[in-house]
Amino acid sequence: MLRKTCKGLFALLLIVLEWTRPGLLSPLRPICDLRVLNHFIQEARDAETAMKSCREGCSLSASVSVPQTTVNFDDWEKKTAQEQAQEVQTGLWLLQQALSLLQTSMTNAELNVHIDNTVRNLLSINAVLRSLNIQEYTPPASAAGLPGTWRVSSAAELLQVHVNFLRGKVRLLLLDAQACRQDVS
Repeated sequence: MLRKTCKGLFALLLIVLEWTRPGLLSPLRPICDLRVLNHFIQEARDAETAMKSCREGCSLSASVSVPQTTVNFDDWEKKTAQEQAQEVQTGLWLLQQALSLLQTSMTNAELNVHIDNTVRNLLSINAVLRSLNIQEYTPPASAAGLPGTWRVSSAAELLQVHVNFLRGKVRLLLLDAQACRQDVS
């Protein structure tokens, strides 16, 4: 528990240090510092690694819908910022739904810590998107029929999708966010 608290405090410290760092003509806003996203990605990788080594009490009770993680850069660049944001927020919502199901079916206490941390990190990413003035996403009544999704049936697959989604579409969205561009004051 103390270790997880320290990791969270470390991420917060990185944000504050980046925000207060002198000497930059136009410093990035703390929410734009990709080191924070990298921290979330590393924690997601840790959860994925722990899940792969799990033998008992670490399975999904049913298959779940997850976002596609592949990115066609030509198609991505043709989308408006709002379309990109909605795609990312839809993916984050799907991952939250899937991880919530995993939390309820997980009986392995050690892995539950990783999953709880992963859910908190997704909530933090949503807060970052809100702070960038990215329009809030209203989830559909059901994940069935959402475009750009597929289904996974194992916890290891779910966590692999989570890592890839953060490394791909979430990173691209943050890199291109208007508020995070160097020329914006």
